[in-house]
Amino acid sequence: MHVVFLVEEASVRVALDNLLPSILGEDVEFEIQAYQGKDHLLSKLPNHLKGYKPWLPDDWRIVVLIDEDREDCIKLKQQLEDIAADVGLVTKTAAGTDRPFQVLNRLVIEELEAWFFGDVEAICAAYPRISPNLAQQRKYRNSDAVSGGTWEALERELQKKGYYPDGLSKLVAAREISQHMNPERNNSHSFQVFRDALLQMVQ
Repeated sequence: MHVVFLVEEASVRVALDNLLPSILGEDVEFEIQAYQGKDHLLSKLPNHLKGYKPWLPDDWRIVVLIDEDREDCIKLKQQLEDIAADVGLVTKTAAGTDRPFQVLNRLVIEELEAWFFGDVEAICAAYPRISPNLAQQRKYRNSDAVSGGTWEALERELQKKGYYPDGLSKLVAAREISQHMNPERNNSHSFQVFRDALLQMVQ
């Protein structure tokens, strides 16, 4: 199988480069195309999917991964579903259980850094001055519901410990944290949904 991932920015591509081999296994090839933000992905997605439609092999899948960013997740997911349907591609949601599909649409709730908070051990491995007790703090127990933005929260916690005093680079943080992440222990629900869908897809 070959899987094409369409993601909204380079930091997601960097994180997936580190995470996907341990999820997909050695027999699955993958490539990741990063866009220049969420709006860019959504604007280009119809034509890009239309370009795949005539020649997409039976053993290829397209995974669209986009941040929810505090939008209505149902409407955003439906927007992705409609784009695929309009070009004649079958999504996992439309296909239902045990029927073939070509496109898997998934949301990150609310953004990539929520997945990092879902694996605090990885944050601590990348940044040893961060306390492992971070995961026990009330505001971080549900990594998909961190108030005030997960990227801002991550930057704030790192800066408290002397990291990135001039501002956090999303790309650098994604690279440094994701290389320590263990997909099996991540407690972010949106990550678990993403991981489990990939595991089911490649079985």
